[in-house]
Amino acid sequence: MSQKTDDDRKKYEMRMDNNGFFTSEEQSQVVKLSMKLARVASQFIQPGEIRRVRDYVQRAVEQGSMMRDPFGFNPVTNDLETALLVAQEIGLSHGSVIGIMVSTTVMSGVVTMDEVKTSFGEDVAHVVHGMMRVRDLYTKSATVETENFRSLLVTFAEDMRVILIMIANRVNIMRKIKDTPNTEAQRKVSMEAAYLYAPLAHKLGLYKLKSELEDLSLKYLEHDAYYHIKEKLNETKKSRDAYIAAFVKPIEEKLTAAGLKFHMKGRTKSIHSIWQKMKKQHVGVDGVYDLFAIRIILDSALEKEKMECWQVFSIITDMYQSNPKRMRDWLSVPKSNGYESLHITVLGPGQKWVEVQIRTERMDDIAEHGLAAHWRYKGVKGGQSSIDEWLAGVRSALETGDDMQLMDQFRQELVEDEVFVFTPKGDLFKLPAGATVLDFAYSIHTRVGDQCIGAKIGHRNVTIRQKLQNGDQVEILTHKNQTPKQDWLNIVVTSKAKSKIRQSLKEMESKQAAMAKEVLERRMTNRKIEYDEATFMHTITRMGYKVVTDFYADLAGEKIDLNMVLEQYAANLRRAKGEEERNTPVQSASGYVMQPEDEKKLLGGGDDVMVIDQNLKGIDFQMAKCCQPVYGDEVFGFVTNGNGIKIHRTDCPNAPQLRERFGYRIVKARWAGKRGTQYPITLKVVGNDDLGIVNNITSIISKEEKILLRSISIDSYDGLFSGTLTVMLEDTGKLEKLIKKLKTVKGIKNVSRS
Repeated sequence: MSQKTDDDRKKYEMRMDNNGFFTSEEQSQVVKLSMKLARVASQFIQPGEIRRVRDYVQRAVEQGSMMRDPFGFNPVTNDLETALLVAQEIGLSHGSVIGIMVSTTVMSGVVTMDEVKTSFGEDVAHVVHGMMRVRDLYTKSATVETENFRSLLVTFAEDMRVILIMIANRVNIMRKIKDTPNTEAQRKVSMEAAYLYAPLAHKLGLYKLKSELEDLSLKYLEHDAYYHIKEKLNETKKSRDAYIAAFVKPIEEKLTAAGLKFHMKGRTKSIHSIWQKMKKQHVGVDGVYDLFAIRIILDSALEKEKMECWQVFSIITDMYQSNPKRMRDWLSVPKSNGYESLHITVLGPGQKWVEVQIRTERMDDIAEHGLAAHWRYKGVKGGQSSIDEWLAGVRSALETGDDMQLMDQFRQELVEDEVFVFTPKGDLFKLPAGATVLDFAYSIHTRVGDQCIGAKIGHRNVTIRQKLQNGDQVEILTHKNQTPKQDWLNIVVTSKAKSKIRQSLKEMESKQAAMAKEVLERRMTNRKIEYDEATFMHTITRMGYKVVTDFYADLAGEKIDLNMVLEQYAANLRRAKGEEERNTPVQSASGYVMQPEDEKKLLGGGDDVMVIDQNLKGIDFQMAKCCQPVYGDEVFGFVTNGNGIKIHRTDCPNAPQLRERFGYRIVKARWAGKRGTQYPITLKVVGNDDLGIVNNITSIISKEEKILLRSISIDSYDGLFSGTLTVMLEDTGKLEKLIKKLKTVKGIKNVSRS
């Protein structure tokens, strides 16, 4: 060590002595760790940078901003241990190591990001910024043991080195909390290690750290199970090693004799893996099938790989009995992640089961390094968009010389097609990119969505149209009087929200239609207008409605005038009952004057006579093309310039303008009605909904002399039908005969006059 370095060490020790934050043990530990890190990182960290880091730490300690974690660990020693771990066991360099050392001072508010950028450069600042974002993410989430949080963590970190640092930090913490009195915090970090960091380490190819995290989490979460398995393994270690050697020796001889190039690995499964097998198979330690595992790795040419793997398979199964149920052939059909191997379980000496994995060097590389190695062999350049593919690729980047360039490439390949947002309580939701506040409201609950009026994001009020960003903490604002709108379908992007909005709109329409129907019936009662279903259906059909619910929906939306409907219905009802005909004075034959033929044509053929103004007939008129009136419509006349009178419907689109601008040209008009001796009678029919029953009814009526079927309306439900028939006939005698004949139709239960 140089004199200058020794002086720096002594100076640093004295400054720690004077502040009281460090215990004597921690002082010694910090010095040892600092010196060790200086040696390990000497190739990429300059002495001047170490001094600046010390200055930052000293400022934080002197200002009282440096805080211990829930276990009471000193943050400086934690950072030094984590930095050593990422440098030695993962292989990260300058930006990561310096970033770890200064992150605590930045998070404590003592050092600014601008200072970090000036002192250490953009790269270190980028790592620190990612670590701060992850810290903010942790403060928002109550639970992190979810796949959603894992995906969000990767997105939030921005730089993959931050994820690697988080894994290393968790390994460091897990190594030191064996005897902590804070069992609640111990359990929390162990759960995170098992559900979050161990899977991430596995995807990154950090298998040693992954196994350590799994075993340590089991040690703290399942204390008795962990030590039971550990004791069992310790008791049998010597005999187990001897067994593996005895099992492997004859295989080596046979493979060598066959001229194969290979090497072999013998191992015992990790405690965590054994525990998972015990739970899955419901057995003790001794009952785990593949407690022993042998891996045979062949040095084969690409074109001979499968042939030589199956050759090894044949040699081993000739020597030992195999279990067909435990065979796994991923040679013929590799796994989706590129994994290729041949797994067999054989019964070795002493009737013990041993798993044997047969693969080549290439296959083993893919198995160890996942899709990253698969890409190297297959020459896949890009297009991968999933988080799993991206994570696996980072391991490949770390194994190359230009790690940052490849990391940036993989980062660009990650298509962020999802956003993750939090509720105020810390619950995490995953939504597609482009999702809005309204989407989030419906993802919580349909009622919340229906009553949503906006949200608060970071103490800022936003509208329901606001698009969500990763990590937003969203508080939905609701109001009991809010209801879904049709244009909401253009705001949301999730199928769930669209479906719920359509459902709510339909329910609202049904409620409004029911209310409109109730109002209509009440008005009829007040005006003492009798309700006749056939006449009513005829009225709304002539108004252009094919479905009665559409009519009620427009009535509720005030698209049609209720009074106009009632007047038109009342007029149709009077015609149906023949009241207008009966009110017409009886004329004698001597006083009857036959109209000329051309006048009949002018008035519409003699039946549908148009009466204009005060009972004027024979006036030249035409039906307006803009609204095309037909018999039964409420109409008015409009005197044109040179083209006679145009007949318009009262609800014609041009009617308001004509009345406003040319009111003096408006004349009254009405249909004269039909004259004759037949009268409309409405019958109600109830019966079983049998096939062809309507045809039977209409057939009987058509065969009756001087009886005309005017309309028929049938409703069917639960195997029954009820309907109304409007017929034209002369007297009650014919009516009684018709009723008797209709009652004889098979399936009809009752026929009555309405």
